[in-house]
Amino acid sequence: MTSRLILPEHYVKEIRPSSGAPVVVNFNILVVDINSINVEDMDFRVDMFVSQSWIESRLNMSEDIFEEDDDYVILPQEFFDNLWQPDPYFLNSKVSEIATLNHKFSLVTLYRNKTIKYSARINAIVACQMEFQLYPMDIQICPIYIESFSYNRKKLRLKWGAGGVTVNPELKLLQYDIGKPAVFEETIDYMIEKNGNFSRLVVFFRFERQIGHHLIQTFAPSTLVVMLSWFSFWLDLDAIPGRVALLVTSMLTLVTMFTGLKSDIPPVAYIKALDVWMAGCMMFVFAALGEFVVVKVLDLRHITNDSQSFTDSRSFSRLMAMVKRQSIWDEEFVCATKPKKHTNNHLLPTLWLDPECQIVQTNKTRSQKIDFYSRIMFPILFLFFVVLYWPIVLLKSVIK
Repeated sequence: MTSRLILPEHYVKEIRPSSGAPVVVNFNILVVDINSINVEDMDFRVDMFVSQSWIESRLNMSEDIFEEDDDYVILPQEFFDNLWQPDPYFLNSKVSEIATLNHKFSLVTLYRNKTIKYSARINAIVACQMEFQLYPMDIQICPIYIESFSYNRKKLRLKWGAGGVTVNPELKLLQYDIGKPAVFEETIDYMIEKNGNFSRLVVFFRFERQIGHHLIQTFAPSTLVVMLSWFSFWLDLDAIPGRVALLVTSMLTLVTMFTGLKSDIPPVAYIKALDVWMAGCMMFVFAALGEFVVVKVLDLRHITNDSQSFTDSRSFSRLMAMVKRQSIWDEEFVCATKPKKHTNNHLLPTLWLDPECQIVQTNKTRSQKIDFYSRIMFPILFLFFVVLYWPIVLLKSVIK
C-alpha cells in the first residue's frame, strides 16, 4: 500500500481540513496504571492509552484498501507522518512521552467514513496542586488539562468521545482509593499568550487517602498513650517517681510519634488535621502533669499548716478549734481523747488530752479530691474532644 492510494496529489499536511467549520477531535482515555503519587514534588505518574479521532475529508479512498467486511484499515506509521495532525498537549504535565519497547506503541486506523484514529500508550508525570489541611483524611483532586497548542476554537474543537475517561477496574493504589473520573469541556480565553479562545478538555482524578493504616499506626496508639497517663491519678501522692516517670514517658512517646509522622508529608505552612489531633493528645498529657504538680504543692502546704498548728500543745483552745474543723474538712483529723471524772459532784466532767494523742487522717484532703475529680473529668473532656474532632474533619472531607 502506498500513500498515493489515500492522499490526493496536492495534499499539504500543514493545512488543516477546510470544511468551513472547526475540525472536531474526539478524545478517549483508558487509564492503565497510576503510581508514584509524590507528595514531595506534588505530582503523579499515569500510564494511559490515549486515542484521538477526526475526519479528514480530503482523502481519496479506494475500496481496494479495505478487506472484505472490514470497516477500517490499519495504516503504517509513515502514512501518519504525511497526514495533517492536530496538536493537543497535556497542559499541566511535567513529562509526557509515548511508551516504547522496540518501537513506539502507537496505532493509526483509517475508517471508511474518512475518520482517522490515532492511538498511543503515553507515560506522563502530571503536576497536581495538593492540599494537606485534612491529612491523613485528605482527598486530592488532580486534573489533567488537554488543549490545542496553536489552533483556537474557530479552527479546532476538542470533545470527549463516547465513554470519555475510563479507569482499569483492576487498578489498586497502595494508600489511596481512586474514584470515578469527572470529565468536562471548557473554553479558555487567552489574552496575551495566544490569540482567541481555545477549546480545552479536563479530567479530574479523585484520590482519597485510606484511613485504616493511620487508625492503627497513629490514632489508636496516641489514644492509648493519653489513657495511660490517666493512671497517674490513681497513684498515691507520695509515689513521685512513679507518677513523674509515667507522665513524662507518655509525653515523650507522643512527641516521638509526632516527629515520625511529619516525615511522611512535606513541610507546609498551615495546620493539618493530624497536628490538631497530636496537639490535643499532648495537651491532655501535659494537663495531667500539671495536675500532679498542683496537687503535690497543695499537699505539701496542707502538711506544713497542720504540723504548725499542732506544735503549740499549750494552746488547748487551738486544739479544740481544730477538732471543730471536722465539719469543714469533712472530719479530716481525729484525736483520741480520754474523759476524766472528778468525785466532786459540783464539777462537770473534764475532757483531757491524752499525752500520747495521735492525729489520724481518715478522709480525703483537698489534693486527694482533685485527683478523684480528675479521674472523672479527664476522660469526659477527652471524649468530648474526640466527638468534636472526628465529625468536623469527616464533614470537611465529604464537602470537598
